[in-house]
Parts: sequence; structure tokens; C-alpha cells
Amino acid sequence: MIGSPLLSIDGLTVDYSRRGGSPAVSDLDLTVASGAMTAVVGESGSGKSTTANAVIGLLPSSARITTGRIRLGDLDLTGLGPTGWRGVRGSRIGYVPQDPGTSLNPLQTTGRSVAEALRIHRRMNRTEARARVIELLGRVGIDRPEKRADQFPHELSGGMRQRVLIAAAIALRPRLLIADEPTSALDVTVQKQVLDLLDELRDETGMGILFITHDLAVAGERADEVLVMQSGSVVEAGEAERVFSHPATEYTSRLLADAPALQTKPRRCLAEAAADSQHPFVSVDSLTQVFDRTENQVIGVEDVSFTIGRGTTHGIVGESGSGKTTTGRALAGFLAPQSGRLRVGDFDAAEFAGSGPGGRRRRARPSRARLRQFRATVQLVHQNPYSALDPKHSIRSTLTEPLRNFGIGTRSSRAGLVHEILERVALPAEFLDRRPAELSGGQLQRVAIARALIVEPELIVFDEAVSALDVTVQAQILSLLDRLQRELGLTYVFITHDLAVVRQIADTVSVMSRGHLVESGETEEIFAHPSTDRTRALLDAIPNPVTLTGHADPAPEPALTAAAES
Repeated sequence: MIGSPLLSIDGLTVDYSRRGGSPAVSDLDLTVASGAMTAVVGESGSGKSTTANAVIGLLPSSARITTGRIRLGDLDLTGLGPTGWRGVRGSRIGYVPQDPGTSLNPLQTTGRSVAEALRIHRRMNRTEARARVIELLGRVGIDRPEKRADQFPHELSGGMRQRVLIAAAIALRPRLLIADEPTSALDVTVQKQVLDLLDELRDETGMGILFITHDLAVAGERADEVLVMQSGSVVEAGEAERVFSHPATEYTSRLLADAPALQTKPRRCLAEAAADSQHPFVSVDSLTQVFDRTENQVIGVEDVSFTIGRGTTHGIVGESGSGKTTTGRALAGFLAPQSGRLRVGDFDAAEFAGSGPGGRRRRARPSRARLRQFRATVQLVHQNPYSALDPKHSIRSTLTEPLRNFGIGTRSSRAGLVHEILERVALPAEFLDRRPAELSGGQLQRVAIARALIVEPELIVFDEAVSALDVTVQAQILSLLDRLQRELGLTYVFITHDLAVVRQIADTVSVMSRGHLVESGETEEIFAHPSTDRTRALLDAIPNPVTLTGHADPAPEPALTAAAES
């Protein structure tokens, strides 16, 4: 039940002293009521995360609040010092940060990370804290919570780490929860489970939620109020149903049109090349790589088979831990499976991998020339751009390195190739001399995609490559990839938990669960007539927001512009 205002923001303006130009957030008004969810949506750089950081008192030293007030009930948060914040963070305001890869202590087990707030604020002893931790990990959908509590962050998937952060944030049942992209790393079934949990907590405790997201389908389905931000300002605000069904601004309409989950039919149909099943470009036959086995689950993959036609896109979907990434790494030649065969054109992908844990050893080391040829043929775009890019290298160096390694172009021509690929992924040339720490997550992901594209491979494996992007940039990147595929005959393997994206771009799809392939075939056939309960469960978990007025058809392909994100 929605109650009185819990969080009130009046006329908030935040400036970055070194940035110059317009404020990061300008004259913002926002309210979160007790028991309600207010969602803030917009493109990267619109001021969403700056707003969240201002509320929790975690703005960087270069930022300052120049005008406005932030109140939690009767408490003025803008005037709090370090001592005051220690009594507010965790106990009265919970916070779920955006990046699970850098938000957990790598030297501390996940159980200790979750228990820390309990032992500080609730004075629980070790036994009581552990029992509560296991309960919390189970509630956010982590399997075998007793075992996971004793594992370190690097032993968990990105989705599991995100759920650990959510468990830590709700441990003390705070009055206000600030969630900055809390479900971007989660598959649809776990996302539904976590969102259902947040709804339960709102009903049980009257907790209010400030929800920062680029997933408009989630915002439309779950939020009571929605604020749409652009370049630091609120361009539209109101009840979610009204904003989503009758957007009042062109900018909001464009965001809604770009969101894959809000499109009612696929943008593409099966490519002609997919029909050539007699001579597939990629062939996976009985792939098996088991790291761990339980009674009902295989950690890794077991007996997975599918084929991909040249010039087509194959989607691999499933819950976290279903074996999607293991399959992708094997295809890219980074994992030698225990058994099975993987062909990419004339290459045996397993030939180029070392012997991983429990993996088979290759018979003979491939020649340096053949290894370079394979690496130029198959590229992998990783899930987490923060860990995929060298923090000490500039973007120019990052993009020039593969050209130099593969002997592409001359020293003078490489500069032109770097500028061209950066423009293709909608980043301005001024970014070339920046380092990864100076770019947002979405910008870093585009650099990672540019690095893969610059060597003109034949197969690209995308591991959750667009999950960190807002809908407008995501639409631009997907349009770019589609155009390059048609122009260059590229083949894609698209690993993702976003079924709406798969339906929009994939010709064929494989559905995985607990290390096994449960269904594979043409995308539209599987979406329209799923043959297994597992596939039906995934489809049923897709957010179902209000019907949009005037957005029944997909938007035209967006133009890719370097000014899309600043």
C-alpha cells in the first residue's frame, strides 16, 4: 500500500567541477512514497546514477550539490557529515550498486560481505548472522546458499554476484532502497524472482524504492511513478501507466520505440543462409565440459549440439549457470572441452585452447600462423567491459593493438582505421586519448565491440554484449551489427538473458538449462510454439508492461551517431 512521501528531492542541481558546461543534474524534483517504486529512466549520461549517488551521499570528490534539498522523512540528507551517514547507510537506506564485479571485497567470502551490516548494526553473533545470510541468499534466488556463502566473488557468475549485492542491501530491511541497474545482469526468471521479492518487501515493510534502470519494460511493469531524464534534466514524469501508454515528449516516445521488449514483432526474419543446413559454418557436436555435477544440475555443459549457417545470428539463452558462457568460450577457442567437436569453418576450435580444468589436452600445438589466423577469424566480446579492457591503455592503444598484432595496415593507415571503427560504434574521436576509468559502462562496452570488429572477423561471439547499454545505444549497436552482417557476411553467436533482444536479432536460437540443451530451432517457431516447460518458463518471465499507444510496430532502424552518449 502506497503511503506518505518517504524521499523528497527538491530542485537538486549537481555540478562536476572539472567537467564544465551543463550540470550533471539540473533542478530535479523527485518523490518516493512509502511502499512505492519510483523508476528513473534515460540514456547513459542523463544523470540517473548521479541522482542515486547524491541521495546515498556517495558523490565523487569532483561533484558538489549546488542547489536543492534531499530529505528522508524529516531528515535533511544534504547536511549530513560522515558520522551522520554511518547511521543512515545500510540501516535506513539500502544501496545496490551498478557493477557487481567491483562492488564486493575479493578477499572476503560472499557470506561475510552480506553479514557485515548485520553484525555492525544488529549486533548479531556469528551463528545468527550466518543463518540470516543463508536465508537472504535463498530469497534472492541463489541455489545452494550454504555453499555459496563460503565462496569468494570470483567463484560466482556475474548474475550471482548481483544477487549477493541485493541480499546485502535488504539485509536490514531499510526504509528506502536505492537500486542502480539491479537486474541488468540477471536472466529473466531470476529477475522476476528478485522483482517479486522487492514487491513483497514493499508490501510487508512499506519500503520505498528508487529504481534506476535502462530496462523500460521492467520500469513499465513494476514502477508506480516514472521519471524520464535527458542530459541531466527531467523531461517527463508521472504515473508509469500514463507515461508508457501516452508519452508526452518525442524523447520518451523514442526511448519506448527503441526498447526491444516493447516491440510486438521481430525486426528480422530467418536469413536465407540459415537454410543451408548441409554446410553449416559453425557446428557443435556433443560438446561436454563438466566442472561440477549435482543431483539435478551440471555446472558446465553436457552433450550440447547445434549448427549455425554462415551469415546468420544464433542466440543462446538460459538462466545463469545454464552453460551459455562455457559454450561461447569453447567456440572462441578459449576452452578445450572434455569431449565433443566444434568446427568453425575449416578450424577445430578446440585445437587452439589449452587444457582447462578437466579438459582434454590438444594433440599438437598449432603453428603461430594458424593460431593467428583462427584468432582473426573468431572474436569474443566479453560480458564485463571493466575487466576486458586494460586500465592502463588508452582507447587509441586498445584499438591499435589488434591491428598491429595481426599485421593489418601500415602505421599511418591504422590511425584512420581506428577513427573509422570508433565512429561506427558512436563514440567521438576525443575518447581516443582517454583511459577506461574515464568512460561509462556503456561506452566501454562499445570500445570492446569496436576492438572485436576492427580485425574484420568471420564469427563474433557476444557474451551479454549489450546488457550494459541503454535502449537507444543498444538499438544503435544492434542496428550496426545487423548492417555489418549484411555487408560483410559476418556470423554471430549472441549469448544473452534478454529474450526480447534474441527475438529481434536472431535467426535461430538454443535454449539451455542446467548445462543441457533443451530446445533449438528457428527463433520465431520457438517463441510462438515452445515445446518444453523450461522455455515456457523463460518466456512467461519476460516483463509485461502496459500496452503502448502508437507503438505497435517496431521503430525504424536508428541512425548511429557519435553524439548518442556523452
